[in-house]
Amino acid sequence: MGRNLDELREEIAPLQADLCSALAHPQRVAILCTLAEGPAHVSQLAERLGMSQPTASRHLKLLREQGIVSAKREGVKVFYEVADQRLISALDLMRAVLRERLSHHASVLEARDTVAAKSQS
Repeated sequence: MGRNLDELREEIAPLQADLCSALAHPQRVAILCTLAEGPAHVSQLAERLGMSQPTASRHLKLLREQGIVSAKREGVKVFYEVADQRLISALDLMRAVLRERLSHHASVLEARDTVAAKSQS
C-alpha cells in the first residue's frame, strides 16, 4: 500500500527545512554565488569573500554535509563546487522575488511621500 500525501509531506518538510537552514546564512550564500563561477579551494574563497579561512571551512563543512557542495582533492588542495546547479537557479529566483518586493515597497513609499507632500501644500 502506497503512502499518502500527508505522510510524504511529513517526511519531506524536515528535509526541505534542513536545506533552507543551510542556505540561511549570508556567508554561505556568498560562498555558493562564488562557487557558481567555478570550483575554488578554501583559501581562494576566504580571500575573495573577505573571511577567515577557518570561517570559510566551517561554512563549507556544513554545505558539504547537506550535499550542497561537493569536494575534490587535487594534490594537497581540496576544491569545492556546487553539487547541483539548480540550487544556483533557486538563489537566482529568490533574488528576483526580493528585487520585485523591494521595487514594490519603494513605489509604495514614493506614493505615500507624494500624498504627504500634497497634503502639506
